[in-house]
Amino acid sequence: MELKVYYEDTDCGGVVYYANYLRYFERARTERFASRGIDLAEYQGKGVVFAVVRAEIDYKSPARYGDLLEVDTAIEGVKGSSFTVHYIIRRKKDGAVLVTGQTRMACVDGAMKPIRLPDEIRAALLAP
Repeated sequence: MELKVYYEDTDCGGVVYYANYLRYFERARTERFASRGIDLAEYQGKGVVFAVVRAEIDYKSPARYGDLLEVDTAIEGVKGSSFTVHYIIRRKKDGAVLVTGQTRMACVDGAMKPIRLPDEIRAALLAP
């Protein structure tokens, strides 16, 4: 997924504020689901949602106001009700790796209780 760094994403020095990388992870994860035919809003209406239960981020180099970024995702560790998403954020113009990270996701119901991943979501997550 490609995204541009806007002024609102940065601190007073023009560097992306550290917590905004979690927002970038969220966008990339949502796009990854959509690209696999998974409509998260539709599943939310059925009482199936995904909660982040763990997040890790390693900051390598700062992204700055005006940078064009590429966010790559990979999914692994698909289990009964959870999976892990890995992220790499690169600056598009030079390919420099700026941030790496991962989130552990749990499939939960509306009451935030773990539920089994629906079969069609499991299949979409495991597809190459």
